[in-house]
Amino acid sequence: MMTRQQICILGSTGSIGTQALEVISEHSDRFEAYCLTANNKIELLAEQARRYKPACVVIANEDKYEDLKALLDDCPDIKVYAGAQALCEVVQAEPIDMVLTAMVGFAGLAPTIAAIKARKKICLANKETLVVAGDLINDLIQEYAAPKRGVHGASIIPVDSEHSAIFQSIVGESGNEIEKILLTASGGPFRLKTLDEMKSMTAADALKHPTWDMGAKITIDSASMMNKGFEVIEAKWLFGVDADKIQVLVHPQSIVHSAVQFRDGAIKAQLGVPDMRLPIQYAFTYPDRLSMSGDRLDFFKQPLEFFEPDLKKFKCLALAFEAIRRGGNACCIVNAANEIVNLAFRQGRIGFLDMGDIIEKTLAKATAIQKPTYEDYINSDNEARKIAEELL
Repeated sequence: MMTRQQICILGSTGSIGTQALEVISEHSDRFEAYCLTANNKIELLAEQARRYKPACVVIANEDKYEDLKALLDDCPDIKVYAGAQALCEVVQAEPIDMVLTAMVGFAGLAPTIAAIKARKKICLANKETLVVAGDLINDLIQEYAAPKRGVHGASIIPVDSEHSAIFQSIVGESGNEIEKILLTASGGPFRLKTLDEMKSMTAADALKHPTWDMGAKITIDSASMMNKGFEVIEAKWLFGVDADKIQVLVHPQSIVHSAVQFRDGAIKAQLGVPDMRLPIQYAFTYPDRLSMSGDRLDFFKQPLEFFEPDLKKFKCLALAFEAIRRGGNACCIVNAANEIVNLAFRQGRIGFLDMGDIIEKTLAKATAIQKPTYEDYINSDNEARKIAEELL
């Protein structure tokens, strides 16, 4: 019998995590959930634990520990842990073959680093890990890439649909120079809105994404196009391409998930219906492809359109490019400020356009560090959050 791959899902109750569990269900002969984690959603986490019977579960919010333990009181074989440190420890468990990092935000950085040091395969869906500390993560991947004592070396396979598409486009192209990465964006719900109209947009308006079903934080980031800015930063570190070789294309249909142009002018793209299960499954199975249920792309049903993004309307995207230009801890500052303003907008405390303005002011005020250490990233994150809060 085939040995089933043991998977730890950081953020199993979110959009990526729940779809990853669907993939595990469809290929239960190949995959098994070893550990499931969540931040606050104990009811859903307990429900998932009962269905998939992992060895353990972790709730990041320690205040929820006793309630989660009570919900799983009749499941003595499932160990229950809590806290940020538990997340970092569980990813190092010897049976785990791969870690799907589907947590949202800066909180995903520490457990990802712990998993890399344990030489695990990282299926990366937490874009903030590379946005905040791409240089550090790349150095760690190189340091822990070699197998040791029978453990496969650390590696990263991207899960974001755009980065998975780029990754799939360069498979088999080793040694061929990338001339340009064509990073597609849906444009979000406000693509056709004017600046004046965007001033009055609410969180409820921003959460109505035209093509993707995502969590609230990422959906707001998509509406502001900060999500795309983060993906530009992530692509720079994943594929070793300078930002000036990454072009953002607004593609409302979300059929072309991204493409790569090579130095001979040839362009390779990955296309498909908007379904995150495909990049999740590909990350699990690479370099193999397995069957997957679901819709198939019909080229006759709709046109494929592409537009240039408006950087005046979408200041957040422009700020991401500015952070790349500055280097050092600038991307960390932008990410921290964005987490603050994103939440404030969802709570109705600021307007939609205020988000970009506050991020811009935070970047100007925060301490710049050109060669940050891990501790510098932690301090920069804290400082930027405080500045952004004061600016609200």
